[in-house]
Amino acid sequence: MKNSADTSNGVTVIGLDPGSRVTGYGIVTETSGQVTLVATGTVRTPVKQSMAIRLGVIFRELSQLIAEHAPAEAAIENVFVSKNVMSALKLGQARGAAMAACASAGMDVAEYEPTYVKKNLVGVGNAPKSQVAYMVAHTLGIRNPGWAEDASDALAVAICHLNERRLRKLTGQK
Repeated sequence: MKNSADTSNGVTVIGLDPGSRVTGYGIVTETSGQVTLVATGTVRTPVKQSMAIRLGVIFRELSQLIAEHAPAEAAIENVFVSKNVMSALKLGQARGAAMAACASAGMDVAEYEPTYVKKNLVGVGNAPKSQVAYMVAHTLGIRNPGWAEDASDALAVAICHLNERRLRKLTGQK
């Protein structure tokens, strides 16, 4: 596993909001309590292709991003359980492809419930996406970011992970 210890350069984390059509990613670095944006965006899969091809795209593109930016840790949003079983299954498969990309790079992957991420950033577990997006932009010091909703959600997961990491360090937990 990669060493995730703080260095003078800080710690870099990739946050992921998995989806079978669109997977959001956000890479941030925290140095001395200051969080800065490294990269954000989405991986869009060819929806007319087979699920295997789409999962391969998620794995390959995330693997390339991880190789390029070398995050020390990863955080991913847990599957949101819905009434549509097939949608939940596809989401779970996309999540697996994203986790495999992280694991193949030697990173531990922290998992967070969507309501926990919202509560961590906004203070309310059922906060609307617009409030989460506002707090992400505020935390990163960016006005009118214009990024995709999936990218904003991924950044929220990464920032939540940094908050949790800081809390564990302050309380002496691992």
